[in-house]
Amino acid sequence: MKIGYIGLGLMGGPLARNLIRAGKEVIAFDLNKEHIERTLAAGTTGVGANSADDLADCDVVFTSLPMPAHIKSTMLGENGLLSKMKPGSVYIDVSTIDPQTAEELENFAAQKGIGFMGCPLGKGPAQAEKAEQPIFAGGKKETFEKVKEILEIVGSPVYYMGGAKQAYAFKLISNMVGMTDLAVLSEGMRLCEKAGIDGELFQKLLADTGADSAQLHMRGPLMLAGDYANRFGVKLALKDVRLGCEMGDAWGFDAAFTKLAKSYFEKADEAGYGMEDCVAVYKIIK
Repeated sequence: MKIGYIGLGLMGGPLARNLIRAGKEVIAFDLNKEHIERTLAAGTTGVGANSADDLADCDVVFTSLPMPAHIKSTMLGENGLLSKMKPGSVYIDVSTIDPQTAEELENFAAQKGIGFMGCPLGKGPAQAEKAEQPIFAGGKKETFEKVKEILEIVGSPVYYMGGAKQAYAFKLISNMVGMTDLAVLSEGMRLCEKAGIDGELFQKLLADTGADSAQLHMRGPLMLAGDYANRFGVKLALKDVRLGCEMGDAWGFDAAFTKLAKSYFEKADEAGYGMEDCVAVYKIIK
């Protein structure tokens, strides 16, 4: 089986390397040549591609790209890769996109006789590198069964969500909750400072209450250390909460709390923190 991979950044790179470590034949493409070289260094079964078109003959193609627009321009239309892939192949997207874009991709792939799986991811680059990345898979059950073994190589556990709509909606909702929690945690940290409570003690005690959270454990220590190295950047966090709010609007639901949190990530981006970790929202809340 020949596997193509487009997008070898913080998330895509680790997943592609997991395939190479497992001895799978991988054709890897990224606009950044250094990303390709780092991915190929994981083993001996990967080769670099000069363009996305070089992946047309693959049995399975992954994309891991920042924005819905990037995916559409790469995959859709008569010049897109889906128009060049062979019937019976499978296209797997692991990006975070909106359900409407997912539906567009799925329908276009079906017209070309190609299976589609939307498989957004649940954690960060460190977990992805160790194949400990939760995968939320959505698509036709027969397509899922066809690629389940491949998915279990790049991440674990793999959850079948039903349709692609459900998979992407869950991922957006998860990030809406997580990023809103991070903004509230930042607010709590600022209040504890004004109360004269030691930050390390505050976080230790908070973990023993109903206010405990994943963001407290993952990003609370980063706040204390002033560590804003990009793990999941402000720009990507903002993109995800924006897509989530737009998803709610499209369904007649006003995600008011998330929209308020989004305004702070917008301020962080405007302040020049877009390429810093999303914990940089802490610097905005004062």
